[in-house]
Amino acid sequence: MKFSTAFATAASLLATASAHGGVDTYTVGTTVYQGWSPYNSPSGQQSLQRQYPGYDPLLIKDLTTVNIRCNNAGALGTGVSGTVAAGQKLTAHWKQWTHRPASVIVYMAKCPGSCDSFDGSGKVWFKIDQEGLVSGTQNAGIWAGDTILDTLVWTSTIPATLAPGNYLIRHELLAVHQANNPQFYPECAQFAVTGSGTVTPPAAALVSFPGAYVGNEPGIAFNIDSASAMVLTNYTVPGPAVWDGTGNAPTTPDPYCSIDHECGACGIVSASYASLFGSEVWSVWWHDVLGMHDVCQWVCVREEWRLL
Repeated sequence: MKFSTAFATAASLLATASAHGGVDTYTVGTTVYQGWSPYNSPSGQQSLQRQYPGYDPLLIKDLTTVNIRCNNAGALGTGVSGTVAAGQKLTAHWKQWTHRPASVIVYMAKCPGSCDSFDGSGKVWFKIDQEGLVSGTQNAGIWAGDTILDTLVWTSTIPATLAPGNYLIRHELLAVHQANNPQFYPECAQFAVTGSGTVTPPAAALVSFPGAYVGNEPGIAFNIDSASAMVLTNYTVPGPAVWDGTGNAPTTPDPYCSIDHECGACGIVSASYASLFGSEVWSVWWHDVLGMHDVCQWVCVREEWRLL
């Protein structure tokens, strides 16, 4: 009886640990930094990563909670930080990852002094890296998350112009394998950025968690099994534009005027509509991107399809 109970408990823990995924370690050059081990005892763990409970996802309902920030209800770290130079590559290593398709998104936030006592609250986060759909169609194509699935690593470059200081770095996987049920996997770590950079991202490039995602963005309110996903070859990663390393305000396209959201929903790229409108619409897109919204609206109205 005791054996059966112990076996069942072990099997349950194994099943929990084998699902989904999370960042395990970080490397900068030849230096390896240990991440948090959520399935080990927290007692005595020294990690530059913020403690998080496990490999399970956050869902739409979590977008308005502090959990979406670092998957840890705002808990602070253990006082350990890594070091990376502006312009240097930082590689995150996942212990495991089990889903496709998924996007990879990387944010940073400057701490007001030491990161040890900073929980990442406020409009302080700026995006330094992102990749969603790489090639092919949304449904059957290659996604950035496939790299994690195959190699369990993702390498980003710290902006070369970034001013030195203490930063939180937030890696996030956004899995969209379930129709209209996205899964978010964020983890945060503390790093001291060194170098001769002098630029701080402008206020217009900064977002907060919660707050960066609403839930109705095209890349979040997303149906991987829809007819449009079978043919569309682009995807809008949610959140702000990637910071370009300057002090200038970023230019972020209106997601509701993008081909994949507005025109795709109206079926322009399906075989039947492409034969009627495809060449004309794409011509307008390439020659007058600002006119695309009006073209899409006209076609949507004509075909009596309304997205909103």
